[in-house]
Amino acid sequence: MENQTTVNEFILLGLSSDPQLQILLFFVFLVIYLITLVGNAVVMLVIRADSHLHAPMYFFLFHLSFVDICYSSAVVPKMLVNFLRKHKTISVTGCFTQMFFIFLSATSEAFVLSVMAYDRYAAICNPLRYVRSMNKNVCRQLVGASWTVSLMHSMLNTVPVLKLHFCGPNEIGHFSCELPLLLALSCTETIANKISLLSSGVIFGVCTFLLMFFSYFHIISTLLRIRSAEGRHKAFSTCSSHLIVVGLFYTTALFQYLKPKSISSVILTEVFSIQYTILTPMLNPLIYSLRNKEVKTAMGRIFLKKQ
Repeated sequence: MENQTTVNEFILLGLSSDPQLQILLFFVFLVIYLITLVGNAVVMLVIRADSHLHAPMYFFLFHLSFVDICYSSAVVPKMLVNFLRKHKTISVTGCFTQMFFIFLSATSEAFVLSVMAYDRYAAICNPLRYVRSMNKNVCRQLVGASWTVSLMHSMLNTVPVLKLHFCGPNEIGHFSCELPLLLALSCTETIANKISLLSSGVIFGVCTFLLMFFSYFHIISTLLRIRSAEGRHKAFSTCSSHLIVVGLFYTTALFQYLKPKSISSVILTEVFSIQYTILTPMLNPLIYSLRNKEVKTAMGRIFLKKQ
């Protein structure tokens, strides 16, 4: 080890080495990033500005939009810079920092989505106790717990990486610093890191998935007991946007990490990474604003006031 050089920076190979294609990709992902920032910021501002949206469901939507901004900002800015650079490098400290915020944002997104599922369960299955069971203190505690657990998960997987030694090669075949790719470059033993990543991912993933599964199991059971078709549609309409967002997030993330080695490829990995780290944060505010009448009405009220 004494004769080996310590790596001071990593090279992110990115999506392409073709200069012309990189310029095109720069503008494509710049537009996506701007839509993500503006879309989520508008949702947050509308929820804060309109008193009709001061309800638990929109309180959680506010935090989901904030998480989406953080998630996209952890990856895209560096990605855009590298599209314009010949040497696509990132410092070791910068790489670890990016990895930390990717973990934090991804875990927070999963927990906030689970909390939103529980909120819909409380609203549809126990409507008479909803106001008391989902009061402001409970909502703040649920969001605070989501961020706390996400921070613990992020530190659990990031801090041990600081003790690893990287002596080359230093090329990461991706557009961002993800832990499995970093572990493959380490010169020291990484079995403990892999066990920590797998066990924490399974525990937190199963917990969030089960919370959503049982919430929607009871929601569907309750909806089936509603005799009126109009009543069922009205109740389910409050869940449809959330179900679409959950489907986008979990389908791509699960396939990314659980796909068989026989169909593993760099291109496929990058495509699914783009989906859940870049496209999903952009689509979330569009899904909630376009499919939610209350959000669209609130936007109309705010827009008319400014005329």
